[in-house]
Amino acid sequence: MRFSKSGKPAPNKSGDICVLIIEHQMRATIRVKVISITVLMISLISIQHQDGFAQTRDSTLFFKSALSVTQNGFSFIPSFSLGKPAIIFEPAVGNKRLSFEPQFRFALEGKPWSFIFVYKYKLINRSKFYLQIGGHIPAIIFSTQTVQKNGVTQDVIVSQRFLAAELIPNYTLSENVSIGMYLLRGHGFDEGGIRDSYYAGLRSTITNINLTKRIFFKINPQVYYLKTDDNDGTYFTNTLTLAIRNFPLSITNIINKAIQTDIPGKDFDWNVSLVYSFDKNMFGTNHKNL
Repeated sequence: MRFSKSGKPAPNKSGDICVLIIEHQMRATIRVKVISITVLMISLISIQHQDGFAQTRDSTLFFKSALSVTQNGFSFIPSFSLGKPAIIFEPAVGNKRLSFEPQFRFALEGKPWSFIFVYKYKLINRSKFYLQIGGHIPAIIFSTQTVQKNGVTQDVIVSQRFLAAELIPNYTLSENVSIGMYLLRGHGFDEGGIRDSYYAGLRSTITNINLTKRIFFKINPQVYYLKTDDNDGTYFTNTLTLAIRNFPLSITNIINKAIQTDIPGKDFDWNVSLVYSFDKNMFGTNHKNL
């Protein structure tokens, strides 16, 4: 070691230069690794994106809707029902990947029951399998409460806000039969309502059960588990649809039966609905990759 005239160790310039070179190399190596990882992630996302559209890129924008009138309004979770006549309006707009599918439920007397703003995106969209994610952003539930105001009894409509995320895998077994799951996690923000909810359903769709050349049935049986805060239960539900090909009106029957539950509600519930459906491809192009 060299010393300066003051007796203190003299700076080792060559050593300092080596340290600076090593630090520079380490920083360069880290930058290269970060860039490599970033490029790899972008490549994987690009591959997944291209794979999902490898066969067909369809930019056709669809618009469809269903308007139902029923003697007993059911929620999208069938263990919850209004218990009286209702009107349900379900428009939808989107393409083969992304869609916006809100649900508006009203009591037949005109009072709002629930508004759910549902956004859906298909992460995987193959000929026999799709994986779809969705969000209820937000869901709003309305209820009527009686209050005293200036000595007068009044009915007021109170709203409760929810957010939910859903995951829907579905596999097509044949032209008329498919099986899948519906998974949902919800959270409520208002006191007095459900704060945390979990839903897991195993379901299937069987369609084109022909009665005649034009009249057919479709059935959607499902077994599901539901948890709301500290209560939970297991249920069976089925939706039976009687429809006529190329005709907008159909009749739908939903039943819901509790298998085992401690969630407040009916052990067995049902409804019948008259449904008007509209479905139209508005515009777009269909491109096939070579």
